[in-house]
Amino acid sequence: MALSDEELERYARHIVLREVGGAGQARLRAARVLVIGAGGLGSPLILYLAAAGVGTIGVADFDTVSLSNLQRQIAHRTADVGRAKTESARDAAAAINPNVMVVPHQLRLDASNAPGLISQYDIVADGSDNFTTRFLVNDACFFAGKILVSAAVTEFDGQLSTFKAFDRTGAYPCYRCLFPEPPPPGTVPSCSEAGVLGAAAGVMGTLQALEVMKEILGIGQSLAGRLLIYDALSTTFRTVKFHPDPGCALCGSHPRITHLSKHPHPSTGSG
Repeated sequence: MALSDEELERYARHIVLREVGGAGQARLRAARVLVIGAGGLGSPLILYLAAAGVGTIGVADFDTVSLSNLQRQIAHRTADVGRAKTESARDAAAAINPNVMVVPHQLRLDASNAPGLISQYDIVADGSDNFTTRFLVNDACFFAGKILVSAAVTEFDGQLSTFKAFDRTGAYPCYRCLFPEPPPPGTVPSCSEAGVLGAAAGVMGTLQALEVMKEILGIGQSLAGRLLIYDALSTTFRTVKFHPDPGCALCGSHPRITHLSKHPHPSTGSG
């Protein structure tokens, strides 16, 4: 379907880019992206995806907005305190671009509902705030054959990578190739314990939106097989290459995880 006159004006700065053009903007409009967590990472991610014209944006979160969220979770306002984050994020995205569809999924993601939810989308962007959910989402995306763009932030530091190990060519690693197992409970402090600089979460969520858009458009160099590390205090970015692990429990030559349902993961909210 051709872009309307209103869309041509709204997305004019995209369309003049040779790498995007009208065809690329149509791909963005047709794309379905699931965002896990409407918090510090998910907020800028959702807003930029909506502004870019990504046609369908699913938002999965079970939490409600609290006053302490507002220092970094820019999709929510003071008036939204007490509301479901999925509803607040939907309204914020609609205020930017009423042409996109934001689908709230007010739920606790777990091994029983993750496969069905993820199967409805093309790309998954994980902005959750705990290792348990990150491993769950990685495993579910692997079995569903979906691209995963995963980001994390704490204090002044951020990490970002893309995972495509589902193609089974051995060219790309999965999240478990990088982090084989979740750390023991209590060894890594949460955002509420360690703190996080609000704008640092904004940087990482914005970069995550950019990587999602690159995957939809098929442009640039994918972050698959590379980990981007950001240090806000020194204003430095560095990229570390990592490779598929032949002994990976999920995507290795002799996988020990073969069904998501056999490895239940309790679930998550957003940072």
